[in-house]
Amino acid sequence: MTALQKKDHNPIAHLSRADIERLGEELDAVRARVVESRGEKDAAYIRRVIQVQRGLEMGSRALLLFSNKKPAFVIGTAGLAVAKILENMEIGHNVMHGQWDWMRDPKIHSSTWEWDNASPADLWKHSHNELHHTYTNVIGRDNDLGFGIMRVDEDQKWVPFYLAQPMWNFINACFFEYGIAAYDLEIGKYLKGRKDKDVFARDGRKVLHKIREQVTKDYIAHPLLSALTGSGKQTIKANFIANLTRNLWTHSVIMCGHFPSGVETFTKKSIVGETRGDWYLRQMLGSANISGSRAMHIATGNLSYQIEHHMFPDLPSNRYAEISEQVQDIARRYGLSYVTGPLPKQIASAWWAIIRLSLPNEYAAKLERKPQNVTQLVQRQVQPQAA
Repeated sequence: MTALQKKDHNPIAHLSRADIERLGEELDAVRARVVESRGEKDAAYIRRVIQVQRGLEMGSRALLLFSNKKPAFVIGTAGLAVAKILENMEIGHNVMHGQWDWMRDPKIHSSTWEWDNASPADLWKHSHNELHHTYTNVIGRDNDLGFGIMRVDEDQKWVPFYLAQPMWNFINACFFEYGIAAYDLEIGKYLKGRKDKDVFARDGRKVLHKIREQVTKDYIAHPLLSALTGSGKQTIKANFIANLTRNLWTHSVIMCGHFPSGVETFTKKSIVGETRGDWYLRQMLGSANISGSRAMHIATGNLSYQIEHHMFPDLPSNRYAEISEQVQDIARRYGLSYVTGPLPKQIASAWWAIIRLSLPNEYAAKLERKPQNVTQLVQRQVQPQAA
């Protein structure tokens, strides 16, 4: 990845200003059609997912009351892990994006939802919705690029600290919910004197309160109930495995959406005077998708359609599959790349970038060769045309 306007080959050089604005109009039209067609089918979808998730969690926790028996432990742990993934990805993340606010249901509204995660909803919505989605892949503005602990672009100054970033990345993956909580707290910003001390203290209390709630639920309350059947220790272990699984899955999905080969990054100057068409273009080139089954898409919270999510973060996630077909057609007609690939290959590509960029540029260049078939680039250089 490299800052777009510093590339030897500019992937948007063939587009005129009129082309970019026309592209923006086409994508606005895609959005308008979905907004106009939202209805009971969409509402039924999210209510069904929530019902399934809650039933799965309750059933799994009931099984874990008897987790001293191996079948109950295995099935209960697996069920709880899936329930936590569903709640985190397809429900919590998307509800807090406001994807279901149009239903006017206070139980499924971005202003009231609190998720099963160590990061408080209001802090997450600020760092993710307001900052990351506004400044997607802009170096120095989008702190999600490496989460402040990793180098993800050649234009970032290398320091010896980055040699350990593959290890930091793995540790962060295992305890991702706590890493995100610390990230949303903006510890780095506070240490640099750019966050008010009282605001930091207030936010710190929120994070500690949320962590205490999570720890109490998973490692005290439910294990105590299981202790009545002699299953307390097994339930602690099951909850830890479920949380670890959810963290590793979430981290992998996010990496695949932002770090694989073919994804572009941008300099601060590139967003000066940015129009709606420019913004859409940045989202398209700064994100990557994951191909797979419908079950896989649901498990990712439909963030496997990361390109579409970044273009339309507040549209219902169950509509991203149909939107994807339209976006791919637009990308083809305007001669733009549309980065997608199977999950294993996207993970390999993202990790390869993390490993390569942990080294100084002169050494990283020697590892420039990418793993075979890491991504599929749907890129046809044709003359742009209006719809």
